[in-house]
Amino acid sequence: MNHWGQHLAWALAGAVALMLGLWFLQRRTKNAGIVDVGWAFGIGALTLGVAVFSSGAVSRRVLVVAMTVTWSVRLGFHLLGRVTSELEDGRYKNIRDWAGERQGAVLLIFFLMQATWVVLFALPQYIAMQNPRTIGALDVLAIAILAVSLIGESIADRQLSMFRKSEANKGEVCQVGLWRYSRHPNYFFEWLHWFAYPVLAIGMGHIAWLTLVGPVLMLFFLLKITGIPPTEKRALQSRGERYREYQRTTSAFIPWFPRNSAT
Repeated sequence: MNHWGQHLAWALAGAVALMLGLWFLQRRTKNAGIVDVGWAFGIGALTLGVAVFSSGAVSRRVLVVAMTVTWSVRLGFHLLGRVTSELEDGRYKNIRDWAGERQGAVLLIFFLMQATWVVLFALPQYIAMQNPRTIGALDVLAIAILAVSLIGESIADRQLSMFRKSEANKGEVCQVGLWRYSRHPNYFFEWLHWFAYPVLAIGMGHIAWLTLVGPVLMLFFLLKITGIPPTEKRALQSRGERYREYQRTTSAFIPWFPRNSAT
């Protein structure tokens, strides 16, 4: 644990180098959505990197790396597929429009900020690796949380993708499968995933609470910053009253039974 500061400093340096490279790439492609891909893959890569130098038991480091890399690879390739097959996300178009001629510098600052988020979101995994507790029932619970979240998010992503591919659904609101019970089931299951690491850290004493940075920060971003607000703003612009009706009847985040629009 004496080397935590050094490990995190190297992690930040690696994240900065990654995001600088992606910033140069987006200047060529004109698609800043690559930052999301870097965020997902970056967390997995940092977790793997610090596992090599951390002092936790080998079995626990292997467990944490396996869980994190599984999540990272699934989400990273999903986002990469979107970036390479779709136009730039509206969030980044809005940044370019707002920044105008300063968009290069503004996006550089944004990408470097993402480097700090990569380190913060890799912190829970780093702490969990140091846990001296032997592998047991709590770790099985953490694996179960990860499995449920990955399966749920994969199903939600697949259902939305298939809905969008149909010409008959153009301009319509996806309300199939999990999307009948939540307007953002993919976000919900992504958030759920971050509870796996606090469970892995149980037994670490007073520093275990730091692993809550994952679910707390993720919830804040999804509900207030980069998740639901811009997504729903664009949906209202493109689908109008159809989406307003969806908002009236369907839970925004946590899956629940649809309600009558009159209530």
